[in-house]
Amino acid sequence: MKVTALYVYPIKGLRAIPLTTATFTRQGISHDRTFMLLQVLESGSLKRMQLSDFPACALFEQELVDDTIRVRYHVPEVPLAPDHPLQHQPLSVPLTPEDLASLDEVDVDLHNSPVRARRVGDAQDAWFSACFGFPTTLVYIGDGRRAVVGPNFLPPGSGSGAPTKPSTGWLSSVSSYVTSFTQPTAPADEEEQNDVWLTFTDCAPFLVTSEASLAAVSARLPPVAPAEMIKFRPNVVVDADGAGAWDEDFWAELGLPGDRRLQLTANCVRCTSLNVDYATGRTAQGEAGTVLKKLMKDRRVDKGSRWSPVFGRYAFLAGRDPLVVRVGDEVGVVRRNEERSVYDWPMHSKPPVKRPA
Repeated sequence: MKVTALYVYPIKGLRAIPLTTATFTRQGISHDRTFMLLQVLESGSLKRMQLSDFPACALFEQELVDDTIRVRYHVPEVPLAPDHPLQHQPLSVPLTPEDLASLDEVDVDLHNSPVRARRVGDAQDAWFSACFGFPTTLVYIGDGRRAVVGPNFLPPGSGSGAPTKPSTGWLSSVSSYVTSFTQPTAPADEEEQNDVWLTFTDCAPFLVTSEASLAAVSARLPPVAPAEMIKFRPNVVVDADGAGAWDEDFWAELGLPGDRRLQLTANCVRCTSLNVDYATGRTAQGEAGTVLKKLMKDRRVDKGSRWSPVFGRYAFLAGRDPLVVRVGDEVGVVRRNEERSVYDWPMHSKPPVKRPA
């Protein structure tokens, strides 16, 4: 089995950056989803911007140039926002903003796992606002840490990270709720245990997908318009080496170069982002806009999320040291589960409401 593709998404929700070589860390591929966009509502509160709710995110191309992220907006044939000069100019965002203490704090709640982030700056906000056509702010996770709040998502023998407790800040979000849960037995290496936390990745640092399963999705679509892996937004794609479609549902560990491992802990349940047309920034027309529906027929296989189809597996890198992985590297399944894992992330639960005494 070989690695056939590697992807990184420095700004969450925007187009993927394909890589030939990637540095794997405990928090995913270096720089993955360390930035996030938020819509600024009239009330001053924030709404997280993800591809499922904001398909216009697909119109933004990002690339790594030295120590910056260069972002370009592709104006669709049928515009989504009034024309603005900034839409036709690239934006540069520092990969690692300096002097974090001088940046305004922003409390962000992503999937009931809150974190305190930092607003990058007025220039970036103005550019994204001009492209989207509504007030938008770009935030950087900095030294913030999100907790893994689904016990089944944690790698074997580990505990969650220790995120900063949110408090009211500039354009703060409403929630400061962290779901509590029973932690598994701590590993022998306490430092490694404390290193289990997330950036703005959804539920784990890595998402692994299979070419064989993509082919199974394409078989449900017209031959002239097969499924595209980029719409499933993985970090690591493997060729499965003759294994059938959906075999990855049962993968527990993948062996990597250097005798390292990816620990695959949970299924990735899917949403309407699969139906987005990356050329128009809208839901795709025709069969391309029905990918999620087609998967609904037989891929609702996770008992913990019965109404959402599964494609791909969330994963964590075992061991603390970074690891360089290249497209073409040999990998292999070194441990399998007898049954599919059960999704238990409290994605749709709400913070408790304090009632008057």
